[in-house]
Amino acid sequence: MLNNRAIISVLMVAGTMAAAAQSSTNSPYTRYGLGDLSNNAFTNNVAMGGIGYGLRDQSHINMMNPASYSAVDSLSFMFDVAMSLKSSNYQENGFKSNAKNASFDNLAMQFRLHPRLGMVIAFTPYSTVGYSFSTTSPVEGVSDVTATNAFSGDGGLQQITAGLGFKILDNLSIGVNGGYLYGSMTYQSSIGFNTTSDQTNVYNTTDVKSYVVNFGLQYTQKINKNDNITLGLVYDLGHTLNSTSTKGIQVTDNSNYYSTKEEVFQNGYGVPHSFGAGLAYKHKNNLTVGIDYSLQKWSDVKYDNRTDCYNDRTRVAAGAEYLPNAIGRSYLERIRYRVGAYYATPYLRLPQYDGPKEYGVSAGFGLPLYLFQRNTILNITGQYVRVSPSISNMLSENRFVLKIGLTFNERWFMKWKVN
Repeated sequence: MLNNRAIISVLMVAGTMAAAAQSSTNSPYTRYGLGDLSNNAFTNNVAMGGIGYGLRDQSHINMMNPASYSAVDSLSFMFDVAMSLKSSNYQENGFKSNAKNASFDNLAMQFRLHPRLGMVIAFTPYSTVGYSFSTTSPVEGVSDVTATNAFSGDGGLQQITAGLGFKILDNLSIGVNGGYLYGSMTYQSSIGFNTTSDQTNVYNTTDVKSYVVNFGLQYTQKINKNDNITLGLVYDLGHTLNSTSTKGIQVTDNSNYYSTKEEVFQNGYGVPHSFGAGLAYKHKNNLTVGIDYSLQKWSDVKYDNRTDCYNDRTRVAAGAEYLPNAIGRSYLERIRYRVGAYYATPYLRLPQYDGPKEYGVSAGFGLPLYLFQRNTILNITGQYVRVSPSISNMLSENRFVLKIGLTFNERWFMKWKVN
């Protein structure tokens, strides 16, 4: 039995690492800004629409609000690993295409340092860049000659985070996350012709080695014996990223490359001040309902040494989880049933119009597994995301995502007695 458990663990981690090695997105919109943003929502959070500011749960790690870390019990060591499978359908002016991707979502552990102090260490993505597309058109005034413009990009930012959650009072907790933000993003464009003429390549590579800091607070008020409500507040510190960007132009005749211009500049990018608030209502240990709101102040953030490329971004999400009976005899009674939805405005300000709005719906299950000494939860979430352009006849995206996460919750700190 132990061997089977070990095999399950190894397969899950191996599958996640394999996913991490693949391109995790294929969206032309990631050509702009820092790419597709992550919000530290784990698989169970995503199933509930991506809420988490007001959630306090001993069964899951909630990185959306570090104040929640103080909810971990004194005997538990939690370990969470997750991955995603995505299928994206794109449509523009009657043309359709499809892309399939896999991605690594998170690797995190949580444990208690003191009866009032919990800690989390995690590796999570911050943003991802991935696209490849081209357009071909005739050259005006020249017969039988066409020009092909090709665009490609990849990379992204990741963060290694350590966080603490401290319980000041029985119903009041605060927390802080601090992390190392790093990664590389490469953007390329080229123009070539169907003749033997030279091809021109334009490139921009940005390397980031910086930091992230965010703070959280949770206050829980009992309504009666069986019901309580938790208010959660979060703040992310905005700042200019420590980064190095290399921009250049190359000309090639398909056998030799000639660098015609290259420049290097420092600290041309940033991340925003962000504010979030959420409410979560809980009935016994059976029903949780929550709503979150967040505001990211992107409009003042630098992009490529400019401050006119972003809009402030808002996000509203709501979700619920229902657990019929945690100790019920029927397996169906012990499953966590989740549902949620969200809507987000764009943070991108494209050359001629704003970036796309985004909304999504999700549903999922938390399936209890008996591994090692305690329940382990297999979280499965299905999500539909609609990326809708701000003007007609522009690129739209329908994204279908399957997220799989495994949360180990083991009694590492139990003191055993021998009679």
